Amino acid sequence: MALNIPGLVSLSVFFTFTLAAGIWASWKSRKEQQNQNPTEMAIVGGRNISVCIGLFTATATWVGGAYINGTAEIVYLPSKGLLWVQAPVGFALSLVIGGFFFVNPMRSKNYMTVMDPLQEAYGNMMGSLLFIPPLLGEVFWFAAILASLGATMRVILDIGGSLAITLSACTVILYTLLGGLYSVAYTDVIQLVFITLSLLVCIPFALINSATESIYYTATHKHYQDPWIGKIEKQYLGRWLDDFFYLVLGSIPWQTFFQRVLSTASPSQARFISYLSGLGCFLMAIPSVLIGAVAASTDWNQTSYGLPSPLERGESAMILPFVLHYLCPAYISIAGLGAIAAAAMSSADSALLSAGSMFAHNIYRKILRKKATEREVLWAMRTSMLVFGAGAASLAFYSNSIYDLWFLSGELVYALLFPQLCCALFAPSSNTYGSAAGFLVGLLLRLLAGEPALKIPPTICYPACSLLDGSYVQLFPYKTFTMLLTLGTIIAVSYLATVLFQRNLLPRRWDVCNVLGETSTHTPLRQMDKQTGLQTVPLEENRD
Repeated sequence: MALNIPGLVSLSVFFTFTLAAGIWASWKSRKEQQNQNPTEMAIVGGRNISVCIGLFTATATWVGGAYINGTAEIVYLPSKGLLWVQAPVGFALSLVIGGFFFVNPMRSKNYMTVMDPLQEAYGNMMGSLLFIPPLLGEVFWFAAILASLGATMRVILDIGGSLAITLSACTVILYTLLGGLYSVAYTDVIQLVFITLSLLVCIPFALINSATESIYYTATHKHYQDPWIGKIEKQYLGRWLDDFFYLVLGSIPWQTFFQRVLSTASPSQARFISYLSGLGCFLMAIPSVLIGAVAASTDWNQTSYGLPSPLERGESAMILPFVLHYLCPAYISIAGLGAIAAAAMSSADSALLSAGSMFAHNIYRKILRKKATEREVLWAMRTSMLVFGAGAASLAFYSNSIYDLWFLSGELVYALLFPQLCCALFAPSSNTYGSAAGFLVGLLLRLLAGEPALKIPPTICYPACSLLDGSYVQLFPYKTFTMLLTLGTIIAVSYLATVLFQRNLLPRRWDVCNVLGETSTHTPLRQMDKQTGLQTVPLEENRD
């Protein structure tokens, strides 16, 4: 296939336009920064992001490249189908639940990151340990997005994946470094609009292509492959429920979510954005579902792709760009490529900003340099984003293992961070002992369950553990079981530690976390600076 010059030119225009918007947003943020704290401006936009911009950026954060590509792929796969497309409903419910239960306690206390309540409840050092899973998740997620975008460019434009990865990474890193949340939010508006319009333009051409059978017929009838509506077999019901709860609850304790809702002017605005973005996230899956249905209804031998089909070649992960490229006119497929690029960048910049924000605010400011100036913290944030971005771009060349590592780190966030956040916000009796015990129990249980994609055999075989294709697969809902056991461990050990020290069954000098002293776990440790909105820790109450 020859180099697609028009596609390359149009993509270059899109990248330039996005970069220009990011630079303009950074100029706008600097203009408003004169009366604002610079670090707060970079992390949460000075808490004055409008409802409209907040809605766009919250929706675009979830509607990324993996979201639209993965939805189309699952619909296309004969072994899955529409009934296994859980992300649209899962993410929508996650945003609604997050808005209903978590937004108010987070926004009303003017937290800056998702790690703030954890460090407030369990101390800075325990908080730094809990920082590791989300950091790995954000970096691996950034790398996976870049790898997916590189593979798409290689298919449609016939250019090297390394060039696409490098170009995308440089663009995202540059405008995120310059403007922080403002640049990310305003470019998200452009990217979300571009995703919507591009995919809606492409779908009619794919539906009426002569190689495509009616998707209404193939939804329930076997034609070129099994019906794309799919089915859930009884033995896989536990796994389906486990994945669903993982998407609903495991999507809450991420900085990418809280960064949006914490940037609003009030808790009521934050809840409104969370609810409405859940609806937007669900609606944005419809084009990808239709594209997956078209792919399942296509005789690929009638296209220039030929036989064997994408499924038989093991290229089902690329089904969305294949539909755009082989079933749509060239000028239309170029628009679809822009949609994929926009979706990838809308998630990549969010991951990069989240990782840098947590490092600068929760690690550098609170642990490494407690007397750091605001300017120093801001440069620490920029430096960390540059390091994380460069590292993720390097990892993107190992796409197969990167996706698997991201899934594993995401499961660790679900198993470890979600119960910790719940206890920090809603269980005042929890303390550092319970947090440490819960972290250890959750980590061990998740790792001992194995990971087939990474060739890690299970040490613990839960009920219904089966040998499939030479690897043991857990069909029991072990991720949710691990999360619940972590939650129970935190509460139980916290209560036990308190009782042991209160009744002098253990000497109080052994209370290294000081859960009974004046600096007990849930004594109000932090005071709010009314001018900056930042939390400060009195020296005599610092429990590090």
